Amino acid sequence: MTLNFPVNRVWRRETLSLALWGLYGFCRSSIRPEFLFYNLTVQLETFFTVIETWTDLGAECSSLEQRLACLRTFLDVEGRQQRIGELEVVMSDPEFWNSQDRAQRIIREINDLRHPLAPLAALESDLRDLRAYVELFVGAPEAESGADFRDIVQLCTDLKKRMDDIELQSFLHGPHDSSNAIVTIHSGAGGTEACDWAEMVLRMYTRWAGLRNFQCEIQDIQPGDEAGISRATFRLIGPNAYGYCKAERGVHRLVRISPFDANRRRHTSFCSVDVIAEIEDDVEIEIRDEDLRVDTYRSSGKGGQHVNKTESAVRITHLPTGIVVTCQNERSQQKNRLAAIRVLRARIYEQGQDEKRSALEKFYGAKGEIGWGYQIRSYVFQPYQMVKDLRTGIETGNIQAVMDGDLDLFVNGWLRAGCPTTRQTFAKDVE
Repeated sequence: MTLNFPVNRVWRRETLSLALWGLYGFCRSSIRPEFLFYNLTVQLETFFTVIETWTDLGAECSSLEQRLACLRTFLDVEGRQQRIGELEVVMSDPEFWNSQDRAQRIIREINDLRHPLAPLAALESDLRDLRAYVELFVGAPEAESGADFRDIVQLCTDLKKRMDDIELQSFLHGPHDSSNAIVTIHSGAGGTEACDWAEMVLRMYTRWAGLRNFQCEIQDIQPGDEAGISRATFRLIGPNAYGYCKAERGVHRLVRISPFDANRRRHTSFCSVDVIAEIEDDVEIEIRDEDLRVDTYRSSGKGGQHVNKTESAVRITHLPTGIVVTCQNERSQQKNRLAAIRVLRARIYEQGQDEKRSALEKFYGAKGEIGWGYQIRSYVFQPYQMVKDLRTGIETGNIQAVMDGDLDLFVNGWLRAGCPTTRQTFAKDVE
């Protein structure tokens, strides 16, 4: 059986109606007309459903092929392959390893160039297989079984997900997007409510890190006066951690009935999230010992037999810039000092980048005050539930999933929107 006619929903509805009238006339002369009519109707409906599904799969194949062609152009696959060939010629030089720094830089560049090519080639091969399966069924549908049909539908679903993942990774082309991230949360306007909200945001990001398979290391936490936290700093370790996490930089607003208010009134609270990239050692940042003031003190919070009895916590102040970093999560003062220096390097580098981009009003300049008018995302708990990102207009009513770490909707949407740093005029804030 060869299908050489167009299949669409209108054709299916009209043809099915004519077929059912014909079946009704045929079944009236049988012994049990209603039973025969029902069975033939179900079989005819199933037949047209399968035909329509295969037609939809053909359209999905065409859409995936168009997206793949755009992705190959965006990633400049031919240019990458040409550059890899040039670097491989350089690596074949017998004197290549004479300069270790140059050799490591070239190897790192080759790895970065090759990173998207392998999954892209695998996706292209599987997409050709899917197109062959669809054309085979359209030519001879009676040769396919139900199990084959389900496998091909599952293959199409997997290809769409892989395509989405590769597209998102293609947006992470910044100089430090592949680095680890250092995240700092500060409570803002709202008093005790804001401190409690900052702790809720910290929990949200630790859950998100677990879903992303990122390792989360808490470096410093400052408890609030009554509840929650006033400040927290933690590292996210994983591939493209900074590239994904930079979408969360900004002021986050909470609206809920306060558990600290005996009159059960609605309160608005704010906290800020600052994200910087962990700078590798190969980036030259001059930090002189005479520019540092190092203070040691006893760690706060829940202690043990050792942590609260020695001055293991470290606070480092960079005098030229006024940047202050602290670390107290390790038992050893030396380990805390090394961790604090690592954060200090990242902050000095980021501050230098901010000065270069001040005309674009990015990062620190765009974050502004931790209060009303500067929020990038609003979380409304009562009287209704809504989370809305004011930079992209993306919103969801499943607030429990968001607080449990399901942030990919907002992070991926922000990346696809071109990484906007300001609130959009069309995105009205929720009250």
